[in-house]
Amino acid sequence: MIIAATSDVHSPRFFGEFVKAIDRMTIKPDLFLLAGDMIARGETAEYEKVYNALFGKIKCPIIACFGNQEYQQIRDGIKKKFPDIKFLDDNAAVQQIGSTYIGIIGTTGSLDTPTPWQKANIPNVEKVYQERIAVVDRLMQRLRTHVTILLMHYAPTYKSLEGENPRFYSSMGSQQFEPILWNRKPTLVVHGHSH
Repeated sequence: MIIAATSDVHSPRFFGEFVKAIDRMTIKPDLFLLAGDMIARGETAEYEKVYNALFGKIKCPIIACFGNQEYQQIRDGIKKKFPDIKFLDDNAAVQQIGSTYIGIIGTTGSLDTPTPWQKANIPNVEKVYQERIAVVDRLMQRLRTHVTILLMHYAPTYKSLEGENPRFYSSMGSQQFEPILWNRKPTLVVHGHSH
């Protein structure tokens, strides 16, 4: 099985590089994952450009989670406008590839230290993040598939943030996912946010 994944296109910022990367793909993936921040600052119109770059070239199932740049208030509109992309927003889906059943859990994830903007604009953001951690744990416990993939935007561990400034780790992800990963043992974890 071949899985392709990307995140943080922040269209229009890295859209050109994204299109070039798609055009250079010589192997056809069986599954394509989008780990959030495909657009910048809630620019919904940019998602259409991303969508158009994929379709016609990517012929496999496309599964996505949302990043912090796909603001909460625009997510339902994006889901409705692009039904060919399966958006997972703190939920799970099972995808069959050949004879293999793949359970995919999608979430934006959580931060150990919410940003000042989040604290000012997202009511009870700390509680929201704690609930997401619990939801991911429950979903991983319930899935009974050959392969389990955790698709998220924020990092589920600081260990995958090597190369970033350690002072900012807590605003790039949450270590609270680590025990879940050790306990539930997903086959694959894909995240974005760290550039």
